[in-house]
Amino acid sequence: MAEKTLKVTLVKSTIGAIPKHKATVAALGLKKVNKTVELPDNACTRGMVQQVRHLVKVEEA
Repeated sequence: MAEKTLKVTLVKSTIGAIPKHKATVAALGLKKVNKTVELPDNACTRGMVQQVRHLVKVEEA
């Protein structure tokens, strides 16, 4: 069975965001607006996405 993944897209710039949120976005592997990464669907990833939910869009892949 294939492992579930999440497609996370940065939809808002991190300019003006608090440093903790900037670091979380960078840790997710997002560098530029409208870029997408596929990450494993686990508790760690979901927690990071929850912290910066106002900056990203998430889809289940």
